[in-house]
Amino acid sequence: MATHLKNLSDFSETEIPSAAPYQFGIVVAEWNAGITNALYQGAYESLLEHGALAQNIFTYQVPGSFELTSGADILLKNSKLDAVICLGCVIQGETRHFDFICNAVANGLSNVAIKYSKPVIFGVLTTDTQQQAADRAGGKHGNKGIEGAVTAIKMAYLAETLNG
Repeated sequence: MATHLKNLSDFSETEIPSAAPYQFGIVVAEWNAGITNALYQGAYESLLEHGALAQNIFTYQVPGSFELTSGADILLKNSKLDAVICLGCVIQGETRHFDFICNAVANGLSNVAIKYSKPVIFGVLTTDTQQQAADRAGGKHGNKGIEGAVTAIKMAYLAETLNG
């Protein structure tokens, strides 16, 4: 396993632009709230750490990961955000529900990004166990929320750079 001993949220060897000029939306799934709240804290604190202004971070909750697509679409339709970070957690169960939800969310968020030509960040954990989710929500493998925030900053900067 590639992540066995790695903290995936280590950005010490990459340059991260200032988040100060940008506005961010964060859409958080309420399902698996213990995990998604940790992801949210990582994302929010990382945006602030990199210069985002608190008044330029807009947070909305949706019932579950499946609704992240609708949440991102509604935000981009009704605002002037530079990027939207979508945070959720789907843990494998006994049925194929996991596969359908994960595929739908990944495809849906990609479609929203294309529709609005804005970065829509996939910060959804798709794990086999609760422990794997915890390990990626502030545990030994870092915090996917931090990764989502850094990705949003970099992509907002890229869009600004290329679009002038």
